[in-house]
Amino acid sequence: MFNQLFGAYLVKEKVFSEDELRGLLDEVAGQRVKLGTIAVAEGLLSEETADEINQLQSKQDKRFGDIAIEKGYLTQENVDMLLSQQGNPFMKFVQLLSENEYLTIAEIEKYLTFFQEQEGFSDEDMEALRHEDMDQIVPLFAFSAKPFVTDLVSLLLRNITRFVTDDYHMGRIERVDEFSCSNMAMQHLWGDHSIYLALAAGEDSEGFMAMASGYAGEYITNVDDYTFDVLCEFINTTSGLFATNLSHRSIHMDMEPPVAYKKQTIEGMGYLVPIYIQGKEVFLYIAVDSELNFLADPYKVNIQKQAGSTVTSDSKGSFVIVDDSALTRKILRQIIEDEGYTIVSEAVNGEEAVEAYRKYKPDVITLDITMPVMDGVDALRTIIASNPKAKAVMVTAAGQEKKVIEAIKVGASKFVVKPFDKEQILEAISDLL
Repeated sequence: MFNQLFGAYLVKEKVFSEDELRGLLDEVAGQRVKLGTIAVAEGLLSEETADEINQLQSKQDKRFGDIAIEKGYLTQENVDMLLSQQGNPFMKFVQLLSENEYLTIAEIEKYLTFFQEQEGFSDEDMEALRHEDMDQIVPLFAFSAKPFVTDLVSLLLRNITRFVTDDYHMGRIERVDEFSCSNMAMQHLWGDHSIYLALAAGEDSEGFMAMASGYAGEYITNVDDYTFDVLCEFINTTSGLFATNLSHRSIHMDMEPPVAYKKQTIEGMGYLVPIYIQGKEVFLYIAVDSELNFLADPYKVNIQKQAGSTVTSDSKGSFVIVDDSALTRKILRQIIEDEGYTIVSEAVNGEEAVEAYRKYKPDVITLDITMPVMDGVDALRTIIASNPKAKAVMVTAAGQEKKVIEAIKVGASKFVVKPFDKEQILEAISDLL
């Protein structure tokens, strides 16, 4: 995250353009940092001394560190420390700035000092930023005395890194009593507390689309029903993981299905954190135990289900897949069909699931637990009542332990947890069939 933060500062200072920054950040992953670059950045060597060692390297078949130790410029301890930092993203960024002749290392250090003063970071804060220490970084930007807020920000950022991109940074948290947005994907967690978690777009939706593109693994060029579907599923995954964390602290929460909004205004106390995905702004909105007033009704996301296929003689078995998320159905369908099974029908809620099961009589039905109209557990109860031998795989976000236990008691054969692990899904299917 520090490369993006410092890079955005350098763009503001007109060292290079936003497009040039994106190019540098793309190069970071494949960059191998020279020990001399790190030694100069750490203040262990001057640029002149590093150049001297580099020239000796070209004449001798020796490593940089060995020459530096022989010449008395560095100790073995110094070299070990430098070697440990060769994979550090910030050091890679520093080297690229130098190699592309945007700045010398001395100039980088000056800009770092100005950046630190402008942001009000301590030396310890800068060290945490340079080494991507998320546990220390998040409170610098998103500390809140309100319970759970900082933890939620940290979890969501980790999920962005895991599922979306590592090319992002965050801005500082802001307490708001009213928030208006053009587009929003939101989920409500309720129980021992009331928590709303959302991703939203201001007037510009480019960050909203960039988030969806990264999570779906495909380029999304406008905000449509599929964009809402993808981000609702991302929020659902994050909410589920957070509910699981809370359950380990004996705090019990349930989750309503995620919802989408267009041109929404929320009245009531909440928190906003700007997040910049590949330089594009999207907002994280969190409200904890607040009385909220939503001025607009939810937007109904409507995505056409894919048609089912006919079971052929070489099919390994038939499936109905049920989930209110088109992205989840798409992922499940690909995994199951690639293994030689046939999807005979899709459904988006429990009522449709019951109808599809009765019509197609599949070998296996997959049932999402949290769905509108009728949830997966109630659908399973109805299906088992008509066919006690029905084979069902429950699909759930993390944080639904009570629902999973209830589903098992009703008659669920297996369950898998989002985010999906392909091998876990195939193992569950193999056990059933």
